[in-house]
Amino acid sequence: MAPSSSSPTTPSPNDRRRGLLVILSSPSGAGKSTLARRLMEWDETLSFSVSATTRAPREGEVDGTHYHFVAEHDFKHMVGQGEMLEHAQVFGNYYGSPAAPVRKAIESGCDVLFDVDWQGAQQIANSTLSDHVLSIFVLPPSIKELRRRLETRGQDSDEVIEKRMRQSWDEISHWAGYDYVLVNDNLDHSFERLKTIISAERLRRKQQPGLLDFVRGLQAEFEEAET
Repeated sequence: MAPSSSSPTTPSPNDRRRGLLVILSSPSGAGKSTLARRLMEWDETLSFSVSATTRAPREGEVDGTHYHFVAEHDFKHMVGQGEMLEHAQVFGNYYGSPAAPVRKAIESGCDVLFDVDWQGAQQIANSTLSDHVLSIFVLPPSIKELRRRLETRGQDSDEVIEKRMRQSWDEISHWAGYDYVLVNDNLDHSFERLKTIISAERLRRKQQPGLLDFVRGLQAEFEEAET
């Protein structure tokens, strides 16, 4: 007997998926922050990872919104227990990404966006959540254009710009450690490519926990039709 032409009763696995840890890295001025903002506007289910820090809150900062403010001994305990996806010490204070809220988001099918440097990206890629990591590096079209962007955005002094330019090659030299690399020569085109990458990665087999049961349902339907 030929298989039935009726639609499968098992729900599509595309209706349920695991979330992604989307890492964006780039030298300052390459357009990463603008692309991240556009991603958040494109898909409101995307959220930024809220980092933990041992520094004191600044005026207007809200615990749990801007940062998770923790004592240094608590931070070190979390690191020791493997509860940080990545961490670093900056100017005497510790910063890191707690794993628990990210794991919860992933299991609920929500993507989490990370704006980290290559060292943070490497730590996350080697973490317990590595199966769900999507890392993307954003390159400028040229070093000359990178400098122009830093100068025209008007946020930094000449001294800071020179410091950022000196640091830029160290960041760029780690481009090969990422899953995807985008040359941001046109912001609109780069954003379209970025959306394509994320949309495709969401459909990977490992991101669809219901796929096995779905295929088993197809098999059962087929076997029933054969009898």
